[in-house]
Amino acid sequence: MRRTSRLTRVAVGVASLALAATACGGTSGESGDGGGDDKGLAIAYDVGGKGDQSFNDAAYAGLEKAKKEFGYKTADIEPTDGETDADKEQRLTSLAKQGYNPVIGVGFAYGPAMKAVAAKYPDTTFGIVDSVVEGKNVASLVFAENEASYLAGVAAAKATKTKTVGFVGGVNVPLIHKFQAGYEQGVKDTDPKIKVISQYLTQTAEEGGFSSPDKGKAAAEGQIEKKADVVYAAAGLSGQGVIEAAAKAKIWAIGVDSDQYKQEALAAYKDSILTSALKDIEGAVFALAKSVEDGKPLSGTHTFDLKSDGVGLSDSNPKFAEVPGAKEAVEKAKAGIVDGSIKVATE
Repeated sequence: MRRTSRLTRVAVGVASLALAATACGGTSGESGDGGGDDKGLAIAYDVGGKGDQSFNDAAYAGLEKAKKEFGYKTADIEPTDGETDADKEQRLTSLAKQGYNPVIGVGFAYGPAMKAVAAKYPDTTFGIVDSVVEGKNVASLVFAENEASYLAGVAAAKATKTKTVGFVGGVNVPLIHKFQAGYEQGVKDTDPKIKVISQYLTQTAEEGGFSSPDKGKAAAEGQIEKKADVVYAAAGLSGQGVIEAAAKAKIWAIGVDSDQYKQEALAAYKDSILTSALKDIEGAVFALAKSVEDGKPLSGTHTFDLKSDGVGLSDSNPKFAEVPGAKEAVEKAKAGIVDGSIKVATE
């Protein structure tokens, strides 16, 4: 419990940054004010890489915060197309060998590789986002995505005029099922008469479900043809296509992970982004880096939920306050989840 409370005190808010793209498979490393060979946090990105304006970029914001705070050298490495667990293992090994500490794998796909590498480098602290990996030197950073998605569902139910809303999941995996389950429950608890159209872009990440805006756009267009006027995407980089389709059709999109209303790359569509279901990945990444810097590295499983402000719903778009009853309904739902009177499904 002590470790969890330490994390959640640090993990507050999701930053908005303008991010430059890096070449696929490349590495970027910058030296902070500390200079020399002082090496700190390194992150290895999930599918979609830096520039997704969502999941990976939130992790990068945590890295940038740590670099500024601690003045040390950091590194971030892009994924490659069609990579294997062996490729991920090699990437984590390289970072550990170079002396980076901690080393964080961004995404559940790093699970098998991290389990193998962490055992070989017991003096390095490892972190993994969205998965649980057992190990004395591993911190598993997981989130109650279903709770944030429930709030997104409440907002969608209040915003829809056609009584039809959509959900686009990137890949058909248990993690994304949590987003779908929470969203559908939030919609139905608010208005049982509303229809929810849910679909997944691919069955595996290798097929591009998290990295193909064109697939996201096509899926959203299909849902819009079926009268959906609010579409929520939990699809990483593919979600940009969903947001583009929503803006073109002049309906609402709901963003994910980061506050996508604030992302510069999505500025052309921001007026159509009603809200975003937030995961404080930035705060989690920074908290792990801070624990190592303080000489008290975190390990074990740390869950970021609504009660600890580890997840939430953004209200950056002024138009959100103009949706009749939305703000009040979301606040009531949040209170119910926090006090336990509302139990949010995960499947």
